[in-house]
Amino acid sequence: MYGIAPRPWGFEVSLVRNGTRYYRQFGKASYGGLEQALVQAQDWRDAVVRSVPPVARRARAEKLRANNTTGVSGVFCQIASGGRVRAWVAKTYIGQDEILRTDFPVDSVGNAALALAIEEREKQLARMSGLARLHPAEEAIRQGMTVQAPGPRTSKRSKSEITRSTNSSGVSGVQFKMPNAGHPGYWLATTFTAGKGSVCKAFSVKEHGYDTAKSLAIAERGRQLAQKLKDAEQQHQHQQLQQQEVQPQQPKQASPDFSFQYKASGHPARP
Repeated sequence: MYGIAPRPWGFEVSLVRNGTRYYRQFGKASYGGLEQALVQAQDWRDAVVRSVPPVARRARAEKLRANNTTGVSGVFCQIASGGRVRAWVAKTYIGQDEILRTDFPVDSVGNAALALAIEEREKQLARMSGLARLHPAEEAIRQGMTVQAPGPRTSKRSKSEITRSTNSSGVSGVQFKMPNAGHPGYWLATTFTAGKGSVCKAFSVKEHGYDTAKSLAIAERGRQLAQKLKDAEQQHQHQQLQQQEVQPQQPKQASPDFSFQYKASGHPARP
């Protein structure tokens, strides 16, 4: 569950890399249940961890802090009584049990103390290697030591495919409509496709009867969704063919969807 937080509606993933937050939500309604939502959240988290490693330890150590006055990270001065500089110090945290520190007293080396401290800091940094350690699970994920649940993954449902609490049919995209109090009403099957708009078909209660009209609308909704899936697959195949024509020797590999990236401040609204 590293980087994953359970919520009443599902799970959210939040990881920070160098001031950028990678954030995405996985709702149980969008994936057909909590189990599949969790699997999808774990897959996405693992893709982020493997594709966006933490900063190198040396790069992090070289970052200037807000209270730095020398312009060189890890180099600071010691002030004696009276406000004069007593010594320049080079200090580097190598590990839990290893901290390097060298003092250069101004009384001993004179004006060269600052330059010597800067030079010593570079030598200390040369002993630092590896990546910043954020969590023990990070390294296990990057090395492939974690194994997620096997089996097929459920594609995320569009908003039109999610059955809302106000739905009277129990089937997403199928609703009962009554234009006015005297109208017998009709069952309506509707499916929306991005870039194409909505496909709708109505079945009159007066013509078919209430239950039959409802069954016809549900069957029509199934046909609409099947056609939507078929069109999406054909479009995907067409795009792959175009990519192969452009780069026949270097087929493009699908990269993880990190569309929910933003500077680490606040959160997007729940889908």
